[in-house]
Amino acid sequence: MITPDYCQMMARYNAWQNNGLRDMVVAMPDAELRRDRGAFFGSILATLNHILWADQMWMSRFEKTDPPNLGGKDSVNATPDVTAWSAERALMDERIARWAGRVSAEELAGDLSWYSGLKKSDVTMPMARCVAHVFNHQTHHRGQVHAMLTAAGLHPQDTDLFLMPEPA
Repeated sequence: MITPDYCQMMARYNAWQNNGLRDMVVAMPDAELRRDRGAFFGSILATLNHILWADQMWMSRFEKTDPPNLGGKDSVNATPDVTAWSAERALMDERIARWAGRVSAEELAGDLSWYSGLKKSDVTMPMARCVAHVFNHQTHHRGQVHAMLTAAGLHPQDTDLFLMPEPA
């Protein structure tokens, strides 16, 4: 089900979609990015920060590195503004792509164990399920950002996977 090729494709999709959002949000006034739009995390910037934070958290688990300094409730404050978010998002997308380029089928067939602050306990799950969750989580919350941008009168790029440009 989850293979290294799948991880590489989804890492490319993630970066493609984030680049499209970046082009839009860096041009928006700060007040518009922070405006509560009734979404789960409130604003566009808060939602983008949550996605970034979650990616940082999961990549720290996948790579066995230090997690972000913020807890989940503070994920909406992962960066102070859209300029910082843009820079951190680009670095995270590169990190995800590097990880996807080196993850092995054997690793994906194994388990991942970590301490969950959300559950307040140790968790062990199939690595493939964790990877599927990461890419699904990104897509879910980017969809919320897409809806907020659309409601604001903007026109985000298409999100259909089959429209993703082929690598150069």
